Amino acid sequence: MQRTLLDRIDPVAEDVVSLVLRGADGPLAPWEPGAHVDVALPNWLTRQYSLCGDPADRETYRVAVRYDPLSRGGSEYIHRFLRRGRPLDVSLPRNNFPLDPAPGYLFLAGGIGITPVLPMLRAATAAGLPASLVYAGRAAATMPFAEELRAAYGDAVRIVTTQQHGRPDFAALAAEPAPGTLVYCCGPASMLTAVEAAFPAEQLRTERFQPAPKVFAPDQAFEVACARSGRTVQVDADDSLLNALQQAGVPVSSGCREGVCGSCEITVLEGEVEHRDDVGADEGRMFACVSRALGPRLVLDL
Repeated sequence: MQRTLLDRIDPVAEDVVSLVLRGADGPLAPWEPGAHVDVALPNWLTRQYSLCGDPADRETYRVAVRYDPLSRGGSEYIHRFLRRGRPLDVSLPRNNFPLDPAPGYLFLAGGIGITPVLPMLRAATAAGLPASLVYAGRAAATMPFAEELRAAYGDAVRIVTTQQHGRPDFAALAAEPAPGTLVYCCGPASMLTAVEAAFPAEQLRTERFQPAPKVFAPDQAFEVACARSGRTVQVDADDSLLNALQQAGVPVSSGCREGVCGSCEITVLEGEVEHRDDVGADEGRMFACVSRALGPRLVLDL
């Protein structure tokens, strides 16, 4: 973890605050557009937030947090109790939503989903590539960084307030991009569903803040052999692999526990995995919070 101090906390929209975290021990770890960090809060919760500042700034990280009335305690604590000067531990950046090379980009953002898109648009524009943004929100007052975006990018940014104009016509937008253009989308689940229906999968890159609905066969118990420690752990049908490992004293990092942040990635040496995450595990890897064994046994590099 990296030690930081909360340098600024500012409202940037209705129920949204921006946090600027300054490195307490010198420059912070580098990052690229699309990256996020885990922030360890003083109320013992750890939450994941997309970095939305400038990757060239090694002195600070910027994130933005929307207050969620159904919060499990993270956004509520930040909005009600967090104050300037507070020390906060922050993980090294991870990037499950990288900006792949392309001749041009169309960015689609909804609400707080603008956060990972901000540095992407900046990077594409700085590289001299064609890039545009369609940014949707319920009302102008609820849309963080809208004025900043208008000022920086002018007509390349289209702001859509859904209360007045309805949701963007994604089918029409899908007909516009030049060949090779990549489309990046981050926003609420309903927006992602509509975008996924409109754009070809090979053209589209998405990031979710909450897991997509999925249906799997009933959970079965399985055994895990930890190759390095020599431990054997039983995972019951009503338990997660992550929880079983942690309860057995096998250290595994964790964050969202929903399969969207990538904190709990582990290496699989033997056995077949049923992948249930929204990140996309590489071959020989799995996310312990949601994914399970398809057979009776897994061997893990733990």
